[in-house]
Amino acid sequence: STPNCILLALFCAHYFNRSVIFPLSIRGGKPTPLGVAFFAFTFCVCNGYLQGRYLTKFHTFPPEWLRSPCFLVGVGLMIFGAGVNIHSDHVLRNLRRPGETGYKIPHGGMFRWVSGANFFGEIVEWSGFALACGGATPAVIFAASTAFNIGPRAVQHHKWYTEKFKEAYPQGRKALIPYVW
Repeated sequence: STPNCILLALFCAHYFNRSVIFPLSIRGGKPTPLGVAFFAFTFCVCNGYLQGRYLTKFHTFPPEWLRSPCFLVGVGLMIFGAGVNIHSDHVLRNLRRPGETGYKIPHGGMFRWVSGANFFGEIVEWSGFALACGGATPAVIFAASTAFNIGPRAVQHHKWYTEKFKEAYPQGRKALIPYVW
């Protein structure tokens, strides 16, 4: 159905960006440990299978699902989250000019409110996907696992930034959720 195709296209667009465009845009940095790469690959294969199988075999959304509030708000959140994620990655990639070393404070976009702007965007993106899928179990599990995996990383990054930069770090900035946490 058309809703299923749109959801699959959005899912694939995220992973095309993450696996092709993003790696081509980053500068050389620290190598990723083999174990981390293996587990990330395994998670992506399993998750891709579950989401794809659900949307191609186990559930067909009716055409009128395109007009449902869950689908419309969910797709809107997904697109917003993807935009935040992509912009935040861009900000982080461009903190230093070529040849520069040292750490800098990210500014702009969602970094105005949170230290983990890229993590916030990713969580919003997959929460939107789960909503657009009508709360389908595979999509909800994916959104929850994303939040439980990268939420603590945002808190860890926030703590590091505040310890590293002390008073120079924006005092009102939260770790992951604007104005809250």
